[in-house]
This record gives sequence, C-alpha cells and structure tokens, in this order.
Amino acid sequence: MSVTQHAGFAGTSNEGQRADARTSDPGVYATGRTPLSRTELLLIVAFWTFMAVLSAANGLLDPRDRIFQPVSASSPVLQAFIESYLWALLTPGIFMLSDRFSMLRSNWLPRLALLLGAGVVLAIMVDSVHAWLRFSVFYTSTVRPTPPVGPWVSARRFFFLNDFVVYLAVLAAGVARAYSVRYRARQEDATQLRAQAAQLQMQLAEARLAALRSQLDPHFLFNTLHAVSSLVERDPRGVRRMIARLSELLRHRLESDGEQETTLEEELDFVARYLEIMQIRFQGRLDVVTEVDPETRSALVPNLILQPLVENALKHGVGRTEAVGHITIRTRREGDRIVLSVQDNGPGLGDAAPTEGVGLRNSRGRLAHLYGEEQSLELRPAAGGGVIAEVSLPYHTGADLRIAGVSELVDAP
Repeated sequence: MSVTQHAGFAGTSNEGQRADARTSDPGVYATGRTPLSRTELLLIVAFWTFMAVLSAANGLLDPRDRIFQPVSASSPVLQAFIESYLWALLTPGIFMLSDRFSMLRSNWLPRLALLLGAGVVLAIMVDSVHAWLRFSVFYTSTVRPTPPVGPWVSARRFFFLNDFVVYLAVLAAGVARAYSVRYRARQEDATQLRAQAAQLQMQLAEARLAALRSQLDPHFLFNTLHAVSSLVERDPRGVRRMIARLSELLRHRLESDGEQETTLEEELDFVARYLEIMQIRFQGRLDVVTEVDPETRSALVPNLILQPLVENALKHGVGRTEAVGHITIRTRREGDRIVLSVQDNGPGLGDAAPTEGVGLRNSRGRLAHLYGEEQSLELRPAAGGGVIAEVSLPYHTGADLRIAGVSELVDAP
C-alpha cells in the first residue's frame, strides 16, 4: 500500500481497491469451505507485490515537498513492500471469513454486520501498524514532533478508513471466489447427477427389455407347444420331429440369454428352425421363401425380432386361408438402414385396425428402447392380398461397435 494521508502526510491511498477476484483459481472445484490452493496463494503474493512496486514508485517519484523525510533512500521501497505484504498475509484470512460467513446463505444481515465489524477492527490495527512504520521507523519530521499513533488515535480520527476500503475490496474478492467455488461445485454435482440419472435410465431400459423378453419367451413356447399338441393324434411321427426342433430352439434361446442383439445370420437360422416346426404343423400347406441381401447377414438386429413377425403372419394370414400359405422373408440395406419384412398371402387387413398380439406389442417396445426414434415397425397391405410387416432400424455391425469403442478410448481425456 502507498503512503496515506495521515497527520498531513501526503500520498495516495486507493491502490487496494483494485484487489479483485483475480485471486480466485479457476481450477478449484469443491463444496463448502475450501482452503486456498497453491496457485491462489501465488496469485495473492504476485498481486500485492505488484501493488508494492506501484506504491514504491509513487513514493520515489512524487515531486511534492514532504513534511516528513525518509531516513534513507530505500525507506519508501521498504515501507511499500512491508505494508503490501502485511495485506498479503491478511488476505487468506479475509477470504476464509468471506467463505465461512457467506452472504449467499440465509440470515445474511447478521453475517454482514459481523464482517463489517471485523473489517473496522482489522483496519484500525493495520492503520496503527502503518502509522508506526511511517513515523517511527522510515520517516522523520522536519518541522514538528512525530504525531501520536495507536488504535485509539486511528479510530477517533477515522484514519483507518483508507485501510477499511482496502479490506472491503479484499472481502469482495473473497466473496467472488466463494461464489465461484460453490457455483462450480454445483455444476460438478449437477454433472454427476446427470451421469447417475443416465446410468439409472440405462439400467431401467435394460430391465424393461429383459421384462419384454421374459414375456416373449413363454409366449413363444406356449404357441409352439400348442402347435405340437394339435398333431399328437394325427401325426405322432411329426410330433417327434417338432419336439426335436423345439429342443434345438430352446437350447439356442438359453445360449443367447442376456444378449439384446444378434447377427441377422443367427436370427434367420433361428426363424428357419421355427418354420420347420410350423411346416410340420401345416402339413404341406406352408411355403416359405427367404430373400436375403448378402450385405445384411452380418448386421446386428434385436434378438428374436423376426419370429414374432412370422408368428403373426401365420396366425392372422396363413392360418385364415384354405389355400397354400406363402411366407416371404426379405432383408435389404437402404443406405445406413436395414429393412426386414415378412409377407403373407392371407386375407389382409380389411377395414378393421390390424390386431397385434403379445409378440408384436413387445417387439415395438423393444425396438423403441433399443433405437428410440430411429426405428419403425408397421403393418401394411401387400399388393395382391396379404399383409407385410416391415421393420426398419439403423444398420450396424459388431465391427462398427468395436471401432466406436476404440474411438471413444482414443478421444477420452
């Protein structure tokens, strides 16, 4: 701090007003009361050193006549550095007060009164020290005796006001730092809460998917056993073949338990075994055609996505016609999407709204959970009669997922 106006001693006194939030370290993230980091302490020392240099330069270059003369040429420099470093020592404590008695909390009026009272006491003590250094250590009077110094003199004549202004400036910087720390802490907490919410959301989605799959499995098993039971008396030999195929399907389901996606190749293999059972049931009245784009075989699709579409075509299409039933399964790639469709030659949709059983409803739910708005499942009339059930979803493979995982690791900080 520069030389202040005290008992006719000329000088300047407003440097401390520049003490601002530069002492705040933008890297601090904490909650509650946070001690000053090493960076903040270094910034405090640097700031008050800068203020000491300015004050010393002012004392050396001020051309005005002085009532008090320095005892040596270095007195203005030493005084400036001692006074500034005294404030540097006090700044962490003032910051601690501003953090402990923050105005951002409730009942701020008593805290404000406490901070102002502490500032008055501190300013009186600092001014007394400064006055003693000026008049007893670094300067001598040329025309009159040294004026009295002490806390009572500083308080009675309000000599402490300049130092009180400096205290308010440091206090304001401390309040700004406390606010910044708490704001960043809240941001960090909010980020963590969002991450936890996203994780819970993902776990909830996985639980719902598991619930949907758990509904599909008994539904699929019930319908298949019903088909088996319908042939027990008419075709015992066919029933044995159906039971053998059913055991293969159940083994496949157990091996893939927990996987939400599988390759289209494996899904087509599962549906082919299922259709073998249905062909035995329909006793030669079922014709199946599969048209697969070779590029789609390695694509990942939801596990057990085609079987409900085929089952719906058999129940509401082939099962309602006396002629030979035709089921056509097609897959194709359209840019960054893959399209799966199952077509039957049944009576069609008619005027009534299409009926959807457990299989189709659960398929819609699973698609929505896995792909959000980037998927669709629709039923529409087929040209020449019948119904087409078509699923459209993003095209991706296992290799794409591995590349994406590696990219995330590389881009991670």
